[in-house]
Amino acid sequence: MQRDDVLILGGGHNGLVCAAYLAAAGLQVRVLERRHIVGGAAVTEEFHPGFRNSLASYTVSLLNPNVIRDLRLQQHGLRVVERPYANFLPLPDGRSFRLGGEHTQTEVAKWSARDAQRLPEYYAMLDRIVVVLRELIQRTPPNVSDRFVLADWLHSASVAKQLKTLDMRGRRDLLDLFTKSAGELLDDWFEGAPLKAALGWDSVVGNFASPYTPGSAYVLLHHVFGEVNGKAGAWGHAIGGMGAITQAMRVECEARGVVIETDTEVAQLLVENGKAVGVALADGRELRAATLVSNLNPKLLYTRLVNPAQLDDDTMQRMRRYRCGSGTFRMNVALSALPDFTAMPGTQLQPHHQSGILIGPSLQYFEQAYFDAKSKVHNAGWAQNPIVEVVISSTLDDTLAPPGQHVASLFCQQVHPEVDGGWDAHRDTVAKLMIDTVNTYAPNFTSSVLGYEALSPLDLERRIGLLGGDIFHGALGLDQMFSARPLLGQGAYRGAFKQLYLCGAGSHPGGGVTGLPGRNAAREILKDLRKSPRPD
Repeated sequence: MQRDDVLILGGGHNGLVCAAYLAAAGLQVRVLERRHIVGGAAVTEEFHPGFRNSLASYTVSLLNPNVIRDLRLQQHGLRVVERPYANFLPLPDGRSFRLGGEHTQTEVAKWSARDAQRLPEYYAMLDRIVVVLRELIQRTPPNVSDRFVLADWLHSASVAKQLKTLDMRGRRDLLDLFTKSAGELLDDWFEGAPLKAALGWDSVVGNFASPYTPGSAYVLLHHVFGEVNGKAGAWGHAIGGMGAITQAMRVECEARGVVIETDTEVAQLLVENGKAVGVALADGRELRAATLVSNLNPKLLYTRLVNPAQLDDDTMQRMRRYRCGSGTFRMNVALSALPDFTAMPGTQLQPHHQSGILIGPSLQYFEQAYFDAKSKVHNAGWAQNPIVEVVISSTLDDTLAPPGQHVASLFCQQVHPEVDGGWDAHRDTVAKLMIDTVNTYAPNFTSSVLGYEALSPLDLERRIGLLGGDIFHGALGLDQMFSARPLLGQGAYRGAFKQLYLCGAGSHPGGGVTGLPGRNAAREILKDLRKSPRPD
């Protein structure tokens, strides 16, 4: 029977990161991936003849610099280029709004001189918080268990010490960002609708909620932790698509001796006497190891791969209620020409084509999109006027499309994770709606579409294990964060059974292509095994 030191379930980016760190400490590590390619949501695939694009995740900012350095990703070919500015918003009245770059203050002042004055103060407020949280997201949360453990007390003291660096104003701001809605926060700061929409978009990305839902301010905060090429808060594109990140990770893993098996589906986690001892595969094989690490959505792990009789009732019931579903409909579109926006005419390459193009002019528009999808009043469960971010990756990367043609990522909100009649019956109807929504602002868009790939929440679940289409492996609410991610008692990357660890986005600090759950989990595993070197 095959036996390794460590088996990692799921070859998404966090699984690869965890594997690389464990292998560097001398452990024999095997990664098991159901698909034919590793990378999870961060892969690049051909979706139309001659056109390639990032399958699900599509832009870079949150990938941790320590992970880039430690796994030598740049030496393995990773190159990230920046957008000329953050966002371009074509507006219904024919005007447009740009956020980011040297013209930001002038753009904001067109709607409100007061907002132009306050914007630097708003960014400074976020920066004060982010400096502290960037440290906390790289630490192991204090575990909450029925017994006193010195390490958990020390973790709590460490967190308190970090938060102590904030003055009282900073602590109040932090409380606001963790508990209030993004809409309430932004309405207090600003008055211009386009600015609030551009800033508030981050609060509904992958979040099946209104921007006025309490807690949505944290989702906004979660998206500003990142950096590109040392520039804090910037967003960029990986040349070759998001798969360039995970293929570079694979190269480093294999250089360290990690064995990677693709087309290998795990059917069941094997548990004996309260210990995770191995896995049963769909092909009939059994693999065993001293340590098991799951990179899967924790709800998928516990409700589909574990015998319910082996879990205590409280854990099983809570995992069944673990909130997944991000309201996301994802499209890759092959284009014969660049969009010709009414607000910014022309099909020749211009800077706005290289930014994040946001269809959604106000927070009220975002809120109505959520209400439409949630209530299912007008249809089976999607927004009549959806929010669409268009990123035309080929304007920054000519490896993705034939010369003179382009690929666009459409990240669309809001759709209900479960629709009446099932998603297979409605996928193309909603895909057409998304294309028509962009066409309203760029009248040549529909006619330039050569082909597309549409991924409903169900498709995202079936294809890459995102339950309910949840890009974060679980909602980023206070009840599912920090020590409570995924559950109290499992917040320190240690699962429900002995020898089982969690390294995916369903553990701290949550979703996004960060590599931090994998890095942090590896540190805890090596600590338990008394192995070095460990990530700091």
